[in-house]
Amino acid sequence: MPPEILFTIHNAAVPFDVFSLTPRANAPLFIIAGPCLAESKELLREVVSVMKPLCASLGLPYIFKASYRKANRTSSGSFEGIGDEKALGFLADIRAEFDVPVLTDIHTAPEAELAARYGIDVLQIPAFLSRQTDIIKAAAETGKIVNIKKGQFLAPDDMTKAVEKVRDVQPLTQPIWATERGTSFGYHDLVVDMRSLVIMREQLRNQHCCVVYDATHSVQQPSIGTQSGGKREFLLPLARAAVAVGIDGLFFEVHPNPAEAKSDAATQLPLVQAEKFLTQMAALHKTVGEVL
Repeated sequence: MPPEILFTIHNAAVPFDVFSLTPRANAPLFIIAGPCLAESKELLREVVSVMKPLCASLGLPYIFKASYRKANRTSSGSFEGIGDEKALGFLADIRAEFDVPVLTDIHTAPEAELAARYGIDVLQIPAFLSRQTDIIKAAAETGKIVNIKKGQFLAPDDMTKAVEKVRDVQPLTQPIWATERGTSFGYHDLVVDMRSLVIMREQLRNQHCCVVYDATHSVQQPSIGTQSGGKREFLLPLARAAVAVGIDGLFFEVHPNPAEAKSDAATQLPLVQAEKFLTQMAALHKTVGEVL
């Protein structure tokens, strides 16, 4: 199918407009959640079938997420994906079937246009690629919202430089997202400096940039074995802290059976725990908004 026809088919509007998510007072906390990887269409359906109505019941705007390929793997034998276009097709189907906006990450500049043709609403720049100018600008040139993960090696004020690369292409009226996902702390560990959220909010507000906290990757233990590990027990308390400090959006990965997940098995939230988790986040966000 010609690219221009593919673009038209998969870029039909969804009821919820991600461009409406802007950094403003008393805005609802938006949620980015889904499995780490598009392992199968059945997995994607199972997760979105729970997450979309759950977020709606709590008044939280919801964006479905899944990687169509995992290019950054600990070991050469780690599972990377089911095939780029097959996985992107699954994400496009989920977008159309469930009327949800979709986020996925890209790994090279040409992938930006490919993902955009499948109707992806938000193009995510992985943390390890957060300094790659060509990838960031290629994502921005699609006209999609760009979510830049803060590299584990970056200071929070370094994100102003990454965001400016998007601004070189996109107008100030278009939102950008910047996501905190932890900072390298010695070997095989990350720490979350909550000051980072404050610094990014203060320094990026004039760039019309939403600040997001990644609750699951922040508790990773990178490359601790043949695959990355993690400490899921810190997921909830750190997410509470981030919401209390003040964020615009919350990102987390969720899976029906994390132990069987083909990527990030140690950190994904079990799907059965999503309701309790998000109920707490919504209540805390409301309380913080009322105090501020």
